[in-house]
Amino acid sequence: MKDLCGIILDAFNFYDDHMYEFCMDNRMYSQYSYQPHPEAGQASVRIKLDQLNLMKGQKFSLHYDFGDDWMFAISVQKVAETSEKKILRVVRGKGSAEQYPDWDEE
Repeated sequence: MKDLCGIILDAFNFYDDHMYEFCMDNRMYSQYSYQPHPEAGQASVRIKLDQLNLMKGQKFSLHYDFGDDWMFAISVQKVAETSEKKILRVVRGKGSAEQYPDWDEE
């Protein structure tokens, strides 16, 4: 899952310099999340996607930057079993976002 965060952030040209979590129930700071630095008993992003038992149509989110609370919606489009290593990629994006907007005061 760790790689998935990087791919999503790259798709929006975000810098990967903040904390994040994958919220499997689409709720920030949920008990059902995967984090890069989990506390005791919490799940880690070091888990592989195929270990999550994802289903087609399932939705979850990436909560990025706990100060700005960016939420990226993720929808599982296809689940395929394969022995080959697949390259993760964003299939489709909707909208745009600017991580650090220019706050010029004129």
